Amino acid sequence: MQVVDPQPQPIASTIADPLHIWSGLAGAGQARAWVEHHLAAARSAVAELLAVSGQRTLEDTLVPYDRARWHLGMAGSQSGVMFMVHPLAEVRDAAQQLSQVIGAESVALSLNREVYQALEALHASLTADASAADAATLYYLDRTLLSYRLSGVDKDEATRERIRALADRMTALGMSFSRTVQDDVRKIPVEDPDELLGLPEDYLARHGVQPVAGSGSGSGAVPHLAAAAPVTLTTDPPEMAPVMSYAASPQLRRRMYLAYNDRAFPANRQVLLDLLAAREEMATLLGFRSWADLATVDQMMGSAAKMREFLNEVEVAARETAQREFAELEAFVRERDPGALPLTLSDARFWEEQFRRSRFDFDSQSVRPYFPYDQVEAGILSTAGRLFGVEFAAAPDAVVWAPGVKAFDVIDDAAGSATHGQTIGRIYLDMHPREGKSKWFSECSLVSGVLGRQLPEASLVCNFPQPDGSDPGLMLYSDVVTCFHEFGHLMHEVLGGRQRWAGQSGISTEGDFVEVPSQMLEEFFEDPELVRAFARHYQTGEPIPYDVFARMVRASAHGRALATLTQVMYATYSLETHDRPAATLDLDALLRAGYDRFSRYEFVEGNRMYAAFTHLVGYTSNYYTYLFDKVMALEFFSEFDVRNLIESPTALRYRREVLEPGGSKPARELVRAFLGREASLSALKSWISREFE
Repeated sequence: MQVVDPQPQPIASTIADPLHIWSGLAGAGQARAWVEHHLAAARSAVAELLAVSGQRTLEDTLVPYDRARWHLGMAGSQSGVMFMVHPLAEVRDAAQQLSQVIGAESVALSLNREVYQALEALHASLTADASAADAATLYYLDRTLLSYRLSGVDKDEATRERIRALADRMTALGMSFSRTVQDDVRKIPVEDPDELLGLPEDYLARHGVQPVAGSGSGSGAVPHLAAAAPVTLTTDPPEMAPVMSYAASPQLRRRMYLAYNDRAFPANRQVLLDLLAAREEMATLLGFRSWADLATVDQMMGSAAKMREFLNEVEVAARETAQREFAELEAFVRERDPGALPLTLSDARFWEEQFRRSRFDFDSQSVRPYFPYDQVEAGILSTAGRLFGVEFAAAPDAVVWAPGVKAFDVIDDAAGSATHGQTIGRIYLDMHPREGKSKWFSECSLVSGVLGRQLPEASLVCNFPQPDGSDPGLMLYSDVVTCFHEFGHLMHEVLGGRQRWAGQSGISTEGDFVEVPSQMLEEFFEDPELVRAFARHYQTGEPIPYDVFARMVRASAHGRALATLTQVMYATYSLETHDRPAATLDLDALLRAGYDRFSRYEFVEGNRMYAAFTHLVGYTSNYYTYLFDKVMALEFFSEFDVRNLIESPTALRYRREVLEPGGSKPARELVRAFLGREASLSALKSWISREFE
């Protein structure tokens, strides 16, 4: 990428294409050399900072410190992405090892007393002279000094050494947990092809399965399926999700459910317990009652007690509607198939789909022809471009890490923007499954932007159906919403990537604000004109009919309360595993208690989803973020004119006041700036009960 402004030099400049670990990457040795370059550059910047004598200034102290953070961030983020996506197992192995090395280097910087004292001296100097620094710089220093104190920099040498050892251990355990999940793709053999009845035609064709004439005649004919070869399914999302929603065979659904929720077990059970014990010891060394208190003290939430209070409030808000939703569903199943009662977790998505077909005259399979992957991708790029005032220009010459990965330059097209017509970032789309790749859906930073010095780069790592020859890669409506959700993260990364300080670039707000921009965008897909602009039948080109779209939106509203309680259950599990003594934890009993409390469905014995619950590594105790941010996201969306979502001036105001500041302001200031007030639960309550209003 070229720099935006000509005067400063790019941050990285000494090795071939230093911005990208994957450029020309043929093996682990090159990956290690690339990482070592950035680690050496970070060490050099720290040495420069420590060599200063006398009164400190921004130029001789914060500038080299921020440069060190930039290099460490580069090394960490790109190694992490290669661990998730690189086609070569050798490179993924190296990336896993390198992530531990980079983590140790980052911990060493966070425990460096001399650096802390230098930053503290600078902070004192700037505080004494109010004109010496802007508000964003002072906020950066405040947050940095807080993170140092939370890392234990002020502890005695023996304690700091133990903290260092624990941090290294937690990094290694976290990487091991994630790698085990990533590599454990379960296989489900299907001996009787008729177990696949109910699945979409393109799914069947992809597995070599065809309908054959059934016995009987007329409307009484019994459908049958035949396969040319044995059929084996996997737990990859594009294979698993249709089975859970459409397969008429409860036996197949249960086998898929148990296989999916048994991934990484038993290996990850002990890994998780060891990780929780290490976190507990770390929190104790730092003077906190539990890891949950440590992990929330510098977040918007503030404490584990406030988190628990928030989750209780959401539970109360959703409980009554959830009971009503489940009662309707249960009555429907009792009428259709009494033998399917009591409803189990492995049958939930199938019967919810059947209920929506009956209640709302909506079959989610019926809209898939309007959402072929390539068409959806183009539509989302167009929609995001109009909404955020940008254009996406394909960059076919950009070096990528695997075939099929696409790169786009992001060009500012917002009227009145200081960078109008300029390239302001680059995005990469890695959107389909492959062997060894992470099975989740996520946005990943690649290069932190720095105003005048470096453009931001980021990627999406997803697992949507892949078009292949005659297979257009048809998506569910929920897939489309997920795609735009992740795209919201991508735009936050790019539009927030023009900060003076790398440590405030892109998605560097408090951790429990990062899901707001992505969840807010989900609401845009209830607008028919917006969706009809790209939702066209892949064979006829006709846009999705208005009446079908209306039924789809109505059907999608049913079950929101039940889904909200499921999110409360996940958030509570994350909290409880980090708020209780690790030695007393029974992961299975805690999981069962959570489902019994929050879910109306019968628990399926053998469900060990915690072994593949990778959010326990990334979000640790703070899975509540999704619900907490949904509250703010819905409040933000309420500011838009539903009659003019895209062209409304609110969209540009949202870009300016929420996305562009990146992490240069406290998240609460961003909320107040856009809403003119604090957020409340009112929009969430209305959203939960909309189908019954």
